[in-house]
Amino acid sequence: MVKILRYAARSDVGKVRSKNDDSAYAGRYLAVVADGMGGHAGGNIASASTVLELIHLDDDVYHGEAGTALADEIQTANSLLSDLVRTSPQLAGMGTTVTAVLLSEDKLHFAHIGDSRAYRLKNDTFERISIDHTFVQRLIDEGRLRPEDAETHPHKNVLMRVLGDVDASPELDLMSFDADIGERWMLCSDGLNAVVDERTIEQIVRGYPDLQECVDRLVELTLEGGSPDNVTIVVAEVAEKTSDNIATTALAVVEPGSAEEAEGSGTATTAAGSDPDDASTRNSEDAGDNIDHLNAEVLREELASRPHVLVGSAATVASTGEIPTIAERTAQRRAATLLTHKSPETVEEFEEEESVPRSRRGLFAVIAAIVVIILAGGLWAGYAWTQTRYYVAEYEGNVAIYRGISQDLGPISLSSLRTKTFVEVESLPEYAQQRLERTLPAEDLNHAFRIVRDIQFPGPDPRQPDCPPVPSSPSTTGTATPDPTDSPSESPSPEPDSTSTASPDSTESPGSSESPEAAGPSGEPAECGDLS
Repeated sequence: MVKILRYAARSDVGKVRSKNDDSAYAGRYLAVVADGMGGHAGGNIASASTVLELIHLDDDVYHGEAGTALADEIQTANSLLSDLVRTSPQLAGMGTTVTAVLLSEDKLHFAHIGDSRAYRLKNDTFERISIDHTFVQRLIDEGRLRPEDAETHPHKNVLMRVLGDVDASPELDLMSFDADIGERWMLCSDGLNAVVDERTIEQIVRGYPDLQECVDRLVELTLEGGSPDNVTIVVAEVAEKTSDNIATTALAVVEPGSAEEAEGSGTATTAAGSDPDDASTRNSEDAGDNIDHLNAEVLREELASRPHVLVGSAATVASTGEIPTIAERTAQRRAATLLTHKSPETVEEFEEEESVPRSRRGLFAVIAAIVVIILAGGLWAGYAWTQTRYYVAEYEGNVAIYRGISQDLGPISLSSLRTKTFVEVESLPEYAQQRLERTLPAEDLNHAFRIVRDIQFPGPDPRQPDCPPVPSSPSTTGTATPDPTDSPSESPSPEPDSTSTASPDSTESPGSSESPEAAGPSGEPAECGDLS
């Protein structure tokens, strides 16, 4: 025997509040009531977002895992509320209660947090199933307060556990019950209990066989009592699935402001507040950065795909297509996987629609990688080129030859010390010191050595046409000797001055005679002579 729920629901803003923070949904397998809190900070967004997050559970496909699925989806709804607050700080402090039952096979799975209530009439016994998660209830449980004094306690509305941006993993009350044909459940926000006592509630639930009449009578009693809070009620009854009830009428979503018409036709009453300019309503709309504007017709088609009733703030946002969500979730995916009971095949269709943007993202990633490779290659080529250059500068008070260029690329040095000579900077003429401070670029290593000789010995070098000239007479501070062709009778007698210059490898060769064929740096013939 296949079991389903028969249901009716209604929500009303009440006599005092300016907007409705309650939301509720009822279908063949799921019934849920959520009472939002936070006032102008977005209680209506909290309850609507949570209910719309749960309604895709309205199906019988869980194969023994319905309780887990219900708990997981409530936790997911809680995380979405946290995301909403993180992206819209003006919503900080919002939260919502949740009281839900999910029928699967022969079990009713119950989940609850907050102070909305669940009552059950079964086997002629009427009892409250939920426990209020309030400060007052804790005092009662600890024996510090009598139950009859709870309604007059000044902190009776202080909640200890809710969904919202307070707890990343709130503790839920979870239970499972055998589902018997004819048993009746009544879920309600605390607006009912604030006016109507439990004995009267029991009389109405027992005395009205018609579910919609039962709901309407409870709401009317609340309004007659002053209704200081929003009131939302769902009544669901376990029934056998037959050809008579399989087409249970789906109650239409009522547009805001049409409450009187809804009451006359027996449909659900939305209560979004009669004043369109209400400041709290505008505040909710200010959270536009976190609202996905779904096509209203598409959403209505999704909700009309199965019998259901949606009331309160959830009905308001469903009628406008403005569904609270986080930016990372596309409207199409949310409509397919969270707001409806879409089959896996349909979800795959939506994923195929999103494959084009994903392929574009992949193309962008490839292009970005190519650009990075080109930039890295260009940087490496530029660095390699700098290492073919040389320049002359000061190092620890002496003239030195550097490999590279004198600039740095951030923390990366583009030069390294090649050779430190024995030429002291202080021994150079002032103008030479000034040139050295600006660094003297060279095309290659030999050119760098010629620059060193040039700043040390101004004038031509008669021994090598390419080198700057040096004095023709021997000098105790120089390294050059007269050319043999200038005085055939004289022979060169070089006496290197160890304080003048150094060879490229910073070593002296006092026993070597200097000539155009003398070995240069690294054992190669020097174009302009060895400086050692």
